[in-house]
Amino acid sequence: MAIDAFTAPGRFYRGNLHTHSNLSDGVLDAGEVCRRYKAEGYDFISMTEHFIGLFGYPIADTKPYRDNEFTTIPGAELHSGAMENGELWHILAVGLPEDFNPPEAPHFNVVDGMESGPAIARRAREAGAFVTIAHPQWSGMTLNDARSLEAAHAVEVYNHGCAVDDGRPEGFHTAELLLSEGRDVTLIATDDAHFRSNDHFGGWVMVKAEANDPDMLVEALKAGHFYASQGPELHNIEIEGKRLYITCSAVESAFVQGHGSGVVRQHGQAMTRIEMPLARMNESSWFRVTIRDRAGKCAWSNPIRWK
Repeated sequence: MAIDAFTAPGRFYRGNLHTHSNLSDGVLDAGEVCRRYKAEGYDFISMTEHFIGLFGYPIADTKPYRDNEFTTIPGAELHSGAMENGELWHILAVGLPEDFNPPEAPHFNVVDGMESGPAIARRAREAGAFVTIAHPQWSGMTLNDARSLEAAHAVEVYNHGCAVDDGRPEGFHTAELLLSEGRDVTLIATDDAHFRSNDHFGGWVMVKAEANDPDMLVEALKAGHFYASQGPELHNIEIEGKRLYITCSAVESAFVQGHGSGVVRQHGQAMTRIEMPLARMNESSWFRVTIRDRAGKCAWSNPIRWK
């Protein structure tokens, strides 16, 4: 069984899907943010400003910063309505049209009559965006909140800014509960960079596409043709019978994680070709792969449905 993310035509492009400039609450102007990501070896970013009235509902025009080696995807971090804890929703929308109709969200507080989070997520998806549940651990999101975002394509499972500044970086628990309920969600890692601290160049996606083109990248994201990483590279994952084969950059640990506590693990030195049994996954309709290098950096596959 081949995995589409690795067999799809094209090559992998490195990108950050959650970034802020001084058009909202970031420190640097959009051009300098793009320059730094390009200099760091990224192929693309999405500038996802806070889409509220306080900042003029910005969708950054980053087209001037594109060239033959680097591109940008329009996007925004949407805010509207209250989660169960009373706080404002945070929803990533990558590939959002520049004429997207803003909600009535004047600032970072919840106000009466706001459009709900699920409603604005649905509008964003219908407008063509790749929609992601942002930093659920940082937000204090409940499972009911996550369930209600039926329009979400993905869950932000690692947020580097939340790791650096708040110690609450993860969304794996949320994603796995949704997966075990039958939801088809993918997993992204991001920076959520504001450049106020060392909140950048820590988490990204590797997207398989035929060209480094904004529309092609968004379509590949929607199709799940990507993996998330902090550094290690996943070159291929394939299934033969009840065994899994992983080809990757040198790592010291590999995990196959499924429903509940189901996990298969292997540890070693500089492993680049890993064979793992899947018998422990017999009771799980899905599983995902994590690899970890000697520096403790991880890469994560998208969930694989095999039943």
